[in-house]
Amino acid sequence: MSKPSDAQSNKMWGGRFAEGPDAIMEAINASIDFDRRLAKQDIEGSRAHAAMLAATGIVTDSDAQAIREGLLTVLSEIESGRFAFSTALEDIHMNVEARLTDLIGTPAGRLHTARSRNDQIALDFRMWVRDQTDAAIDALPRLIAALVAQAEAAPDWVMPGFTHLQTAQPVTWGHHMLAYAEMFHRDLGRFADARRRMNESPLGAAALAGTSFPIDRQMTAEALGFDRPAANSLDAVSDRDFALEFLAAASICAMHLSRLAEELVIWSSAQFRFVALSDRWTTGSSIMPQKKNPDAAELLRAKIGRIFGAQTALLMVMKGLPLTYSKDMQEDKEQVFDAADNLLLALAAMTGMVSDMAPQRAALEAAASSGFSTATDLADWLVRELDLPFREAHHITGALVKMAEDAGCDLPDLTLAQMQSVHGDITQAVFDVLGVHNSVASRTSYGGTAPANVRDQIARWKDRLS
Repeated sequence: MSKPSDAQSNKMWGGRFAEGPDAIMEAINASIDFDRRLAKQDIEGSRAHAAMLAATGIVTDSDAQAIREGLLTVLSEIESGRFAFSTALEDIHMNVEARLTDLIGTPAGRLHTARSRNDQIALDFRMWVRDQTDAAIDALPRLIAALVAQAEAAPDWVMPGFTHLQTAQPVTWGHHMLAYAEMFHRDLGRFADARRRMNESPLGAAALAGTSFPIDRQMTAEALGFDRPAANSLDAVSDRDFALEFLAAASICAMHLSRLAEELVIWSSAQFRFVALSDRWTTGSSIMPQKKNPDAAELLRAKIGRIFGAQTALLMVMKGLPLTYSKDMQEDKEQVFDAADNLLLALAAMTGMVSDMAPQRAALEAAASSGFSTATDLADWLVRELDLPFREAHHITGALVKMAEDAGCDLPDLTLAQMQSVHGDITQAVFDVLGVHNSVASRTSYGGTAPANVRDQIARWKDRLS
């Protein structure tokens, strides 16, 4: 199909302008290069609007039917790649309406009755963000299930728990995996909560003040899957909280993804060897044949910055805008599109990496047993068995750690005589708490790392996911 002329574009604006826009103005004003992604939502919203116009008697049934069928033809052309988008027509709304006019003639001009591009774009963008929110809500349980599967495969394997990236206390592999399941489940809740708040229809707010036509906003809201129409027309056209909330939830989720990606990078290194990543998620080196680089995790870690940047960018767009619509708000979409694309890609990639990775039991256990990881167990034993104040027990344990460090051994390798040289009441029973398996088995407080707890939590997660 041929592209519309400047005259057609000017006609869309009405009689207020005598001349077409300057080429540079046209370039800065046009959004069709990116808002074409809203074509499906734009056409869905327009079909619902046309049906409502007919139901309320504002347009005839025959005109509404022609509009609705013509819009399906336009959508088919767009989806098949046969549609010729025009910069002269500025945006997706005018491109669709111009093509609809080519197809059905005069009835197309009735479609814009009782609405504005202001409520139209607010509707399209809100529906698109809602679709992306639904995609995130669909993707997160798959990632959680992959983490639960990893936990179930090795609920009692010991590994080091870290603070400051220093060995702190032994934990179980299953417990570590389920920590991320908790994080991503909170993300799931944030997206679901944001979706509930965004599910109000702005259609019918018109330019900013509503309309004098007897429209039925409840009808269009229900037809488009909204819970209700937005209650205030000024807010309806100027609100972009739905996009900001999506980006806020996406940013927190992305932060969690980046933390896990960082661990995979560290864990898969030759210095740790805690996990082996599959060939599907790694690459080699062009010069070093021994290398197996965790590129997917590294790229995911880097892409997260784009999501953070999108939230900041949109906040900067919105922070100084008086009510209601300003052209600044045309700059609300590109960063949201990019953030959504990268979030969903990152969720899919992380799900794949977690599903495929192989924990290395021997390396995990060896690391868990190093770095005096059972020192806290020793201090707890002194409190429990010798009735010492914890601060005194902490001091004695520190002295024993120093003794073991000077001797080049770990705490379980000290002799009873060496221990008694620090505190004479220590008995042979202390060695029962110094092994890493004994340590994790003892952490039975709710939320603790004991394998019995981990198995209970796995059962809870499987029930929740089912």
